[in-house]
Amino acid sequence: MQVNRNAAMTKETVFANAQIVLADEVITGSLVVRDGMIAEIAQGAAVPLGALDCDGDLLAPGLIELHTDNLERHIQPRPKVEWPHGPAIVAHDAELAGCGVTTVFDAIRVGSILTHTKGGYAKYARSMATEILEMRAAGALKISHHLHLRAETCSETLIDELAEFGCEDRIGIISLMDHTPGQRQFRDISKFEAYVRGKSGMAQDAFDEYCRYLEELHAELGQAHEAATVATAQKLGALLASHDDTTTEQVGISAGYGVKLAEFPTTQEAAAACHGADIQVMMGAPNLIRGGSHSGNVAAADLAQADLLDVLSSDYVPAALLTAAMQLADLWDDTARGLATVTAAPARATGLTDRGVIAPGLRADLIRLRRIAGIATLRGVWVSGARVG
Repeated sequence: MQVNRNAAMTKETVFANAQIVLADEVITGSLVVRDGMIAEIAQGAAVPLGALDCDGDLLAPGLIELHTDNLERHIQPRPKVEWPHGPAIVAHDAELAGCGVTTVFDAIRVGSILTHTKGGYAKYARSMATEILEMRAAGALKISHHLHLRAETCSETLIDELAEFGCEDRIGIISLMDHTPGQRQFRDISKFEAYVRGKSGMAQDAFDEYCRYLEELHAELGQAHEAATVATAQKLGALLASHDDTTTEQVGISAGYGVKLAEFPTTQEAAAACHGADIQVMMGAPNLIRGGSHSGNVAAADLAQADLLDVLSSDYVPAALLTAAMQLADLWDDTARGLATVTAAPARATGLTDRGVIAPGLRADLIRLRRIAGIATLRGVWVSGARVG
């Protein structure tokens, strides 16, 4: 392959001697990036003059994250400690870039509880979304940021908060979330108790009263909140996702709403029903790495072995995304398929046709990695051809 001598004019980079992860295979070859786009792919281990010698490392598409709570961890690093949003967004962005994530849908909770003194939580979605969009427009962020509204139906203010968003916000995903104790993720009340009391230090009697309050709140507003969420997704042209589907009946309702992505179904029965309804199944990378769900729900590995897992999300551990994808590569004995759960599949689910696969004409969002002592280790991250990590 000849290196373009007009590189100074066209800004060209050549990655050579790499194991290039294509859509359904891995080849030894070289890749030319020109003006932020993938221009050429060729087979062979030759290293042209001026090329970056990848030394046999894997060269894969940048990772695409659809649901991460990581931003919330940065804006509230400890209970009752509020961190300035601007620096929190920058730190979140840099952490994801360092983990190989080149596109993220920042998950922002919509729907708050303002009147309950012990278990309440304030609204923040509109102001946070505005700050992300402003920082993105100003070029302050390393990676590509999109918005994901997590619509909490068991809340007081969901309808009003949803109304604060318009088509100009270009919302990518809206997910239907219901954390009423006793169902879905928290079918086992003891798991909900461990989560709430462990996080807030709530006394037993206060926790019992809080559960009753949430159950009453859901009975009063849950149905209206669900309908408003579905209508908002349709109005804004956002992908509608379900969250923690548990039964075939719940999946049937999700399918009727037009859901195309199921986030973290809690049972194999629900995951199988999702596939039957042409709904992609997304599971948490921490679940796969830990060998099971921290809430006692279905193990991601069991769904992978049953061919019921399509997409991975880092959920609450950004570094888990790459590790889990490579774990799936081993489980399936297919590197391209394993990495597709964090590249091609999430791109396809969200309609991002310009990334997620290494092919000419697509964005040069790339990661270079190799296994060192059995651990998938990043050696470079590029967004539109520019190195960010």
